[in-house]
Amino acid sequence: MSQDVGSTFAALADPTRRHVMALLADRGSGTATEFARELPVTRQAIAKHLAALDEAGLAAGRREGRETRYRLTPEPLQEAVAWMASVGAEWDERLARLQGYVRDNLNVP
Repeated sequence: MSQDVGSTFAALADPTRRHVMALLADRGSGTATEFARELPVTRQAIAKHLAALDEAGLAAGRREGRETRYRLTPEPLQEAVAWMASVGAEWDERLARLQGYVRDNLNVP
């Protein structure tokens, strides 16, 4: 697994970050202040979650006056999905070989 995909999964491991990402997906953009109004955490905590998403490449922040407005950046998610599909295909092949071995060598239908 590449470091980038690992960073994506690490960032997505936190349920608050996943909720923030869902809000970003619904709205297109937002600030820590806006999200703190809707979540049971402080603005400072949301700012840290947004910074973690930014560091993982899942969100990008842009200063607008006194606040930073964030938007989603989907490329890391696409890489994570491609990695999961690859791993899933490898496991499908392994399980098919195991099934064939069991069927051929243990007389199991």
